[in-house]
Amino acid sequence: MTGVQTCALPIYPRQVFYISDRTGLTAENIGEALLNQFGNVEFKRHTYPFIDTPEKARAVVDKVNQSAEKFGVRPIAFVSVVNDEIREIIKKANAFHINFFETFLGLLEKELNTEAVAAQQGHHSIGNTQRYDARMEAVNFSLNHDDGVSDKNLKEADVILMGVSRSGKTPTCLYLALQYGIRAANYPLIPDDLESTDLPRMVKPYKDKLFGLTIQPERLQAIRQERRPNSTYAKIDTCRSEIADAQNMFKRHGIPFTNTTDKSVEELAVHILQACKLKRRF
Repeated sequence: MTGVQTCALPIYPRQVFYISDRTGLTAENIGEALLNQFGNVEFKRHTYPFIDTPEKARAVVDKVNQSAEKFGVRPIAFVSVVNDEIREIIKKANAFHINFFETFLGLLEKELNTEAVAAQQGHHSIGNTQRYDARMEAVNFSLNHDDGVSDKNLKEADVILMGVSRSGKTPTCLYLALQYGIRAANYPLIPDDLESTDLPRMVKPYKDKLFGLTIQPERLQAIRQERRPNSTYAKIDTCRSEIADAQNMFKRHGIPFTNTTDKSVEELAVHILQACKLKRRF
């Protein structure tokens, strides 16, 4: 026994507020990692970015309080705000607060034996232009090499994802670019490619950079059915055949691959980084 008492789950989803003085990505990412540990609880999320003035802070406090009154239970508030004055205002909200800066900043100050120096440009902003430039360069590269549209400068790719249509190539490439600065290209395997025993001409010179994506046929059919309902493209037999041929190609040429069906884009990106021994560029 852990000593944690269980009780009946609420009828309504538990309201969750992500409150940040910048984009809200920090609050969302850490908050989601925590909430995902409670798969038996339904949550309703609300994100309030750029809460960087007392007026905005008071307005979001009103929103939180209204939610508490409406649903009869205090919301959960994940707060990522640097400014002390704004944090103090937000604390007045009727919520269960998880404040990242207050929780961790003091611990880091003690460990580093120095006080934190608030630097506005150091928190989420473009402040580090080298990092920003690396990210934008990677994003532009991925967009310019999406779905095999061009082989220009393809040799500069860090990784080239291969897979059948709708197997998750594009979102994975963009995530790798945005989060890690990885120059990720992708190439869609079409029927002509799958009928050949050789690698597609465009990517053949870069075999060492190839990584394959596969997916369960049933999941692929559901995705394709939304895109082109009742088409040959979306038939389960087509999906099964294409996936089998793609996997045979990967195995034949020794290309590492993974199944995307049960992986989030975050998990998939980390898996690719590890498999291809790639490192973050910033």
